[in-house]
Amino acid sequence: MKNKNTVYLTQEGLDSLKEELDNLINVRRPENIISIKEARSLGDLSENADYDAAKDEQAQIEARIQTIEKMLENVSIITDIPKDIVGLGSTVSIKYIEDDEVDEYKIVGSQEADPFESKISNESPIAQALLNHKVGEVVTVESPNGTYDVEIVEIN
Repeated sequence: MKNKNTVYLTQEGLDSLKEELDNLINVRRPENIISIKEARSLGDLSENADYDAAKDEQAQIEARIQTIEKMLENVSIITDIPKDIVGLGSTVSIKYIEDDEVDEYKIVGSQEADPFESKISNESPIAQALLNHKVGEVVTVESPNGTYDVEIVEIN
């Protein structure tokens, strides 16, 4: 493991982050500057809601740009994904022992996690329990809602 500021991303996640940064710098920032100029031209800034909204948006855009740039300085691309043991970047099928339900998750860095796409953070309780285990092993997940057991069915 690297330092605690390391941001783990798949190549897909890195490309997505770079695309977002490009959009913020080359599209959203210039649009926002135009909005600020237009709002400023309307006169009294003390009671100008358009100006206030544009300045708030500017702060959000600049903060996100800084966040992404900091992440990119500390990025570590997930490569050499093992197939015989659960690791960062692995796609894992697990069976919940209590109800025989099977789910599949991809273990990614926290910045790329998206539960709606079954991408879970390597820092999540379930990923922490699965890491460094093999197919056929039963592991205990310690979650905020209590503990439960899952069996590793497949690793891709």
